[in-house]
Amino acid sequence: MESHQANRNAPKLASRGRGLVAAVVVTALSAGLLGGCAAPRTSASVYDANTVGREQTVRMGTLESVRPVTIDKGQTGIGTAGGAVVGGIAGSSVGGGKGSVLAAIGGAIVGGLAGQAIEGKGSAQNGLELTVKLDNGDLRVIVQAADESFAPGDRVRLLSGAGGTRVTH
Repeated sequence: MESHQANRNAPKLASRGRGLVAAVVVTALSAGLLGGCAAPRTSASVYDANTVGREQTVRMGTLESVRPVTIDKGQTGIGTAGGAVVGGIAGSSVGGGKGSVLAAIGGAIVGGLAGQAIEGKGSAQNGLELTVKLDNGDLRVIVQAADESFAPGDRVRLLSGAGGTRVTH
């Protein structure tokens, strides 16, 4: 009698499992889309729409040093979540019963770790740490994307406003 009851509930449990997987996928995709909106501006050559038309303060100076750095844009979690979902689904197709559940859990863990590693490599950007001696003698350090060439001794402009400070020629 108990096995008959268990067999009758199997379709309900499978349906719930698919619904859970669908919810996780939708959540992961939404997090990725929203996380991309929060990416900080790191380039001196890119202006966001809110900066256009706003006044900026300009200070002149001489570049004292240029040091290559890595800019870590951070992780949104979409790599981990996406990897876990894919790994969990792939793992759940292995075996049956408790073996399938264990394979799904293992697949989700391995997939999450792999997704995190992939996203981490994609979130790094080459940057420059620029030390500028302003004409008034003050020193300023700005880190920005390495999308413009600089050398010590260059005359530069520091543009400061609502979007932070950037260094340009």
